[in-house]
Amino acid sequence: MGKQQGTLETVGRLMQWWELYRGKRVLVTGHTGFKGAWLCRVLQYMGATVTGYALEPPTMPSLFSLLKAADGMRSVTGDICDLEHLLTVFEEARPEIVLHLAAQPIVREGYRAPVLTYATNVMGTVNVLECIKKTDTVRSFLNVTTDKVYLNREWEWGYREYEPLDGYDPYSNSKSCAELVTHSYKNSFFDDGHVAISTARAGNVIGGGDFAPNRIIPDCVRAAMAHEPILVRSPNAIRPYQHVLEPLFAYLMIAALQLENGRYAGYYNVGPDEQDCLTTGALTELFVRAWGEDLTWHTCGENGPHEATLLKLDCAKLKKTFGWKPTWDIAEAVTKVVEWSKAYAKGNDVSALTDTQIEEYSKALKEKTGREYAFYGKDRAGGKA
Repeated sequence: MGKQQGTLETVGRLMQWWELYRGKRVLVTGHTGFKGAWLCRVLQYMGATVTGYALEPPTMPSLFSLLKAADGMRSVTGDICDLEHLLTVFEEARPEIVLHLAAQPIVREGYRAPVLTYATNVMGTVNVLECIKKTDTVRSFLNVTTDKVYLNREWEWGYREYEPLDGYDPYSNSKSCAELVTHSYKNSFFDDGHVAISTARAGNVIGGGDFAPNRIIPDCVRAAMAHEPILVRSPNAIRPYQHVLEPLFAYLMIAALQLENGRYAGYYNVGPDEQDCLTTGALTELFVRAWGEDLTWHTCGENGPHEATLLKLDCAKLKKTFGWKPTWDIAEAVTKVVEWSKAYAKGNDVSALTDTQIEEYSKALKEKTGREYAFYGKDRAGGKA
């Protein structure tokens, strides 16, 4: 094969990666969480046969329940720390692709319950990798971690994938450990390449249906719905904010393309462009303007445990490897959150709106990249037997 022909075939695969999910068996851990529910919805629309493994939804209300996501997949209730049960689910589902999102994801909860946080985030990752090691169908594994895995030096530029992993607080540090566990298993048990393994370190995500405590956008929504001022703990903290669909599509792209070609396996930052790394106060101001109704915000002056002040990601590796680029800027992302949240507040069908936003994102992605993203709809998705 000539060099030019090989290049053209590579470009062709990059332009069709979403088609690889049609009919594929995909296992998602943590599927009942905020990101997991959005991910399962996207997978169903890509035509995948989806199995989810997680505890009951972590919030009430929950996005997973509102979307009725379990109707289009097999949803298994289980603890990621229960290796025996998890292995049984792997044996039954026989997944080809595994996307690991199960985690204790809240920084402040990590301070309150460090043992649980380490058990879930570290040993949970060990258990998933053990199951992959014992399941001969798996060919692609993506471990979703966080931008907080890096040793934070409070500097102005974004962290790159080769920089030290040493999260400060129990949550961040447990995810650093999960990265190291993944690296070790990759070297020790999958060095022949029969399973392609990557980790993805995403920035802060926002989107409709996040009901978690101690997160800025859910706090904004709760205050707005109660017609109360928004209380902001750390208005000057800078984070790489992005709509939840941005990292989810990146995860799916990495997992699909490394299934096709193991050279894509690696460690990737997934975040916004520089201009969308902004302060929590600026994000809140965007939300206030989008919501309207004379909504206001102010600093609450709460003295909480240590959290990083400045955190950015350098995503050059992801961009160079896949030609990836962010699709919705932060202003558009906030607009989508407000649209979703107001629909929820009015009792409208947020399931249909979620589907609409996925379709809108895919169209915007096509316009940005020139690639067509085909969705097959729930009637074509892998449902329960």
